[in-house]
Formats: sequence, structure tokens, C-alpha cells
Amino acid sequence: MKYFVASVEDRKLTADSRKALRGSFIELSDGVTHYELTGPEDGEVVLMAGGLTIPLFYWDGLVSELHARGLRTLTCSAYGRGYSDRVQARYDETLFTRQLAELTDRLGLTARPLHLVGTSMGALVSMTYAAQYRSSLSTLTIVGPAGLAKPQLTSPHRLLRNDWLADLIARRRGRQILQGHLGHNVRDPELGGKLTEMVLDAFRFEGSLYAVFDTLQHLPFTGRDDLFRRTGALGIPTLLLWGDEDDVTPLTQFDTARALLKPQKHHVINKCGHMAPYERPRDVADQLVPFVSARTERLDS
Repeated sequence: MKYFVASVEDRKLTADSRKALRGSFIELSDGVTHYELTGPEDGEVVLMAGGLTIPLFYWDGLVSELHARGLRTLTCSAYGRGYSDRVQARYDETLFTRQLAELTDRLGLTARPLHLVGTSMGALVSMTYAAQYRSSLSTLTIVGPAGLAKPQLTSPHRLLRNDWLADLIARRRGRQILQGHLGHNVRDPELGGKLTEMVLDAFRFEGSLYAVFDTLQHLPFTGRDDLFRRTGALGIPTLLLWGDEDDVTPLTQFDTARALLKPQKHHVINKCGHMAPYERPRDVADQLVPFVSARTERLDS
């Protein structure tokens, strides 16, 4: 699919425009990355990989919970999201994994193993990262992961493999499709409204819809059982979390994920949709912090 700018994208990301925007910025090999490294300076670092559309603001509630419990956090907006560059490249796991690896390296966070959290699409990126940088991770937390649905002949991802069709759909109905997707993520209508506003505001920057639809073309969201199986064989202490009312990655996939990932701990969060870190940050922290702490204590003892 050729790079395009949608009619609703009326802003440009430049060095000057970023001066008025929240967060920090760093030039990596593929482009500028929008990130925040915050929390207690002596805390264990939790690195977070987000889903298809979200900026780093998505993590704010969980970040606050983790800081209060002594952990340091590194959040970033994947290329094409938030205030990171809309790169004219292939948006796939290789790109997003390289972004995380370069970011942690440039920020000097490679001396001690990290705790990686991936949600939805970010779970696929996290598992790819884990395979390449096994020794850099102390724990892996997977939340409502994409990838376990079975491929369908009529699935949107198959249709988008055709460049001409993908371009047509993205240009004409991209924003409408995006809003429909966001509407399924969160149970609470008020939180859902805030989420939609947060995402769509960042999607006013040129190249945003292109980035999402190029990702849908090149990053498979179905039939990823082998990736889960290989991750389970890595031996990384793993925590699996899921919302019981997840309409995007349904709870029916939970047992399959458990069988493939072989997590040391798993938990279903009640009355929670697809975006548990955003919708139920305290519940996620309640599971994540003891899991991280137990691993840290074993390493220090």
C-alpha cells in the first residue's frame, strides 16, 4: 500500500510541533520515538508494548499504580501512533521489536533485565522481542493477546493483502473503521469515550491511518499459535491476564493461550473488556507487582 495522508489528518509532527507536546523524544534508526521513562529511579523497569492504535497515554493509570508500588516504567508510542514518527516503512513485528530494542539500549536500560508487558498486538511484539532478546527479560506479562483466532477466508486481514483494495478501504473508510474498532475495546462508556478521544486526537497527524492499515497488511493477527508455543518454550517467567468480557480477543482463547505459553501465573479480571491496563489498572497492578517482585527477590538472593 502506498503512503497517503487522509483528509482528516491536519497536523504534522515536526521538531517544532513536538515542543508543545507531552513526553520525551529520541531519534532511532527508523525515526523519532515518543516515550516516557518515569517513576522511582531505583525501581525495577517495566517496559510496555501497546496495541494497534494506542498512544503511550493509554498506560497512565497503570503507570501511576506501578510508581506507587516502587516500580519504574518505560512507555512509548509505536511508530505511527501517539507522537512517534509516521515512518514510510513496513509496519510489522520486526519494526516494532527493533524500536523497543533500540529505545532500551539508547536509554541505558540493558544492564539489568527488564519486565516486559504486552497487550493485544503488543503481546505479539513482546513475544517476538522475547525470542530475540531472551537474556534481557526478567519477566513477561501478556494481556488479552491477539493472534489466537483462526484465519478466515473473508477476514479483513486477508482482504487487505491486496494493495489496491487496502488503499481504497483505508482512504475511504479508515477513520470509520477505526472508530468502530475502538468502540469494542472498553466496557465502561465513559472510559470508552475518553479512549476514542485520546486515539483520534493523535490520529490527526499525517500518516496515521496509513500506519494502521499497513500494520494490518503486514502483521498477522490470526493463526499465531507457533509464536505462543515458541514463547512458552523460552522459559521466561510469564504472567497471563485476560478480561472476562473481552470482545476483541475473547476469553474462549484463554485456555489455548495457557496451554501454549505455559505461564507461571494466570488470572481473569472480572467485569473487564479488552483493554485491562486501561480499564482496570489497579487490578492489573495487583497481579503484576507481586509477580515482578517475586522474580526480583529470587535474582537478588
